[in-house]
Amino acid sequence: MRTFIKLLIGACVVTGAGTVGPTAVHAFAADAAGAMDSPAGASGVDPHAHDNHHKMSGTMRSTVDYTLPPVSLIRDDGKTVSLISELNDGRPVILTFIYTTCRGICPMVSQTFEQFQGLLGGDREKVHLVSISIDPEEDTPARLRAYATRFSAGPEWQYYTGTVATSIATQKAFNVYRGDKMNHTPVAFVRAAPGKPWLRIDGFATPDELLSAYHELVASN
Repeated sequence: MRTFIKLLIGACVVTGAGTVGPTAVHAFAADAAGAMDSPAGASGVDPHAHDNHHKMSGTMRSTVDYTLPPVSLIRDDGKTVSLISELNDGRPVILTFIYTTCRGICPMVSQTFEQFQGLLGGDREKVHLVSISIDPEEDTPARLRAYATRFSAGPEWQYYTGTVATSIATQKAFNVYRGDKMNHTPVAFVRAAPGKPWLRIDGFATPDELLSAYHELVASN
């Protein structure tokens, strides 16, 4: 893994979100190094995932059943809401974790969500895109609204913050808590409907990969 990180430094990584320069590569390398010491191991894959892992375009996919914690978050419109109610409103959910001052992973993930949002076409109003902050002390609803505007987020794409405790509880529920925001890794979660398992995609999923996962899960629901 350390060799892999060294190879990344000074190179360029091409993803569905575009070409990333050395700065983002250094950020990703730091995240990968942090993941080495994380409970999920070097890959960041959830140890509780079902044994049907397989790779697509440099990502690792797994099907996982998560129990949502009974916590309240603050939506980017300033309203306090139940996490369970927000995710169980009947729509398919595509979820990720970000923070607004991130300069490496988060802009890439958010740009991917922006492109995915465009690819949805007529299905756009049927889904719920969710971005949850892992830095709630800095990410106020106003800051999240400004960040959402940066990525042309539509009404179906909402951002959430809250207290440090609720943020950590939510991260732990999805097995993405790494103790420090600098150690986070790119992960996306897709679920067809309430009560269904989540498809966890570790790594930089492309917009097309998210779209394919969404169509597959909805078709099989």
